[in-house]
Amino acid sequence: MSQDSPIAPSQLGLAQLNERSREIFRRIVESYLSTGEPVGSRNISRLIPMTLSPASVRNVMSDLEQLGLIYAPHTSAGRLPTELGLRFFVDALMQIGDLNESERRAIEAQVAASGEGKSVESVLTEASALLSGLTRAAGVVLTAKINSRLKHIEFVRLEPERALVVLVSEDGQVENRVLVLPAGLPTSALTEAANFLNARIRGRTLADVRADLEKALEHGRAELDELTQKVISAGLASWSGGESEDRKLIVRGHANLLDDLRALEDLERVRLLFDDLETKRGVADLLGRAEQAEGVRIFIGSENKLFSLSGSSTIVSPYRDGSGRIVGVIGVIGPTRLNYARVIPMVDYTAKVVGKMLGG
Repeated sequence: MSQDSPIAPSQLGLAQLNERSREIFRRIVESYLSTGEPVGSRNISRLIPMTLSPASVRNVMSDLEQLGLIYAPHTSAGRLPTELGLRFFVDALMQIGDLNESERRAIEAQVAASGEGKSVESVLTEASALLSGLTRAAGVVLTAKINSRLKHIEFVRLEPERALVVLVSEDGQVENRVLVLPAGLPTSALTEAANFLNARIRGRTLADVRADLEKALEHGRAELDELTQKVISAGLASWSGGESEDRKLIVRGHANLLDDLRALEDLERVRLLFDDLETKRGVADLLGRAEQAEGVRIFIGSENKLFSLSGSSTIVSPYRDGSGRIVGVIGVIGPTRLNYARVIPMVDYTAKVVGKMLGG
């Protein structure tokens, strides 16, 4: 499992936490993940499997606070884990659960059902909604548009210097882009450009065909006039490169983030999260970072600069196409009070099922 972490458990020093300290810290974190509320020394002394007085628990909690693992949100209140504490818990103390066979079959069945006779986008939308329902968080998917295998391309003139590019993929997806045309371009150049591309792109992605076409155009081997070459070059550029605007973001389950809120500050954090989710370029950039590593990636609180104010966590995993290439990221965004041990295997397995589905 790959994670973005400001401090590794080894740096923090597990040796500084004896069995008693680890147990008390674990109970504080688990209480927070369960209730979202601070927990005091008296309650902790009742929960732990060893005999300790509330005063002894308070002494340990003071040590944990000095290490930066917990904090008191209010004077004389109980304690909550800090972001560093949550990261330390996830990295060093948490036991990640696994899905049972019935849960695996349920995920496989739902993703498979969404894919019967439907487009890739439909599969990803259903998978995002599935994760949202399973985890009670917002499901997110980032997918690269340039990976679809194409069947047909068309240029439709809208204005003297603007045209609509229509791409039809083999799986039935239709993508539209507005293209800026060179001044004085004849309509015949649009037809020639479409014919030239349609003779070469069927069954291939734009990423695959772009390099070949650029070489052909660069060396003048294409038997096309200069204006037609400009249309082809501009059309390819507008559909390639992998920038944020060339990627599709799917978010499902915003309402789940409103469940089980216990304080006004929670509502404010969710409002900020909704505002962040509308900043789609930022979300795409964030999720794109998860494509650089194998397995599940976890961003907690301010580790995820996009959602630092809203106090959110992101758990995502890349998925692959039939040739093994990473083509997108799927996961969830929710409050830091996620059930990490439960959500991580769900995200991981759903990404594998989606990849298998798309590869098939």
